Amino acid sequence: MKKLTVRVNPEKAKNLSEVLEDHIVYETNENGIAKLVAYIPDDAVDDILTELHKRIDLRYKKNIIEVSSPSFVISSVLSKADKNKKEEEKTPVEQLLEHANTYYHFDKDKVALIAIASIIALVGLFQNNVTIVIGAMLLAPFVGPIYAFTINTAVGKGKCAVRNLSQIGLYISISFLISLISTLILETRFDLALTHEIMLRLDTNPVYILMAVMLGLAAVVSFSKSISEGLAGVAIAAAILPPAVTAGIMVAIVPHEAFNAIILTFQNVIGLMAGGLIATIVLDIVPRRDRERTFARKMLARMLIALGIMIVALAVVAVFFT
Repeated sequence: MKKLTVRVNPEKAKNLSEVLEDHIVYETNENGIAKLVAYIPDDAVDDILTELHKRIDLRYKKNIIEVSSPSFVISSVLSKADKNKKEEEKTPVEQLLEHANTYYHFDKDKVALIAIASIIALVGLFQNNVTIVIGAMLLAPFVGPIYAFTINTAVGKGKCAVRNLSQIGLYISISFLISLISTLILETRFDLALTHEIMLRLDTNPVYILMAVMLGLAAVVSFSKSISEGLAGVAIAAAILPPAVTAGIMVAIVPHEAFNAIILTFQNVIGLMAGGLIATIVLDIVPRRDRERTFARKMLARMLIALGIMIVALAVVAVFFT
């Protein structure tokens, strides 16, 4: 059950009766502004917000739509309505965007986590210890920018999507450079061997692209359904962190064999992004306004075509040049 609060001009409030007539509504007047409070079943929130957007001009600062989750509501009528709600519900696009917006700015703490996770992964790979490698995955915050990229692309926020891409590139570059520099330093003191865990990240089988696509799709679905972010985060970090660190190791020790690790990293990243975008289509994540929706669909189509071309190119490279 969600609490919906709408503040509009009193004359406009009359136009909202059709949208909210099936729900309990309380209307008051505060300083010349009509305030409507309604309690809405979770599964009806998205449809009602779409209708409200058509009737309310949110360019005016006095017009506000607020959705919140009460800790609990005591009402026999509301309890009955909540029991009769549909099983399927759709997360409002505004909620998805709010989550995506938390990844808009570069966060030095996340950069530090990437650096620490890369060092831990490096140790795990050289020690041939999968437990240590998994521990590094738990720390690496790769999932956020990829999730934000898919949502921002789906709703047509190009500048935000580009910024998310730059974050993904930065995080991968940090992992690669830290691995490269650390390996060069360690090589002066120790005889470094290519362990089984390292060799695993040199396999560029095209099937891994399909796996990355499925993983990206599952990650966005889990985010939109409020399933644990940690589970999706570990899975995505598993696809990116070890190959990126391995690429740095190989450039330092065996430069002519580093190509495979680099290709695998790109395969996984491109596959994750493509899978995430497919998930936004499956979940019908789009802007509410028709004009914005048309632009967003064009942007999404172009991005999917670009990613599709890159996936084909990477698959060809994996088969014939690695």
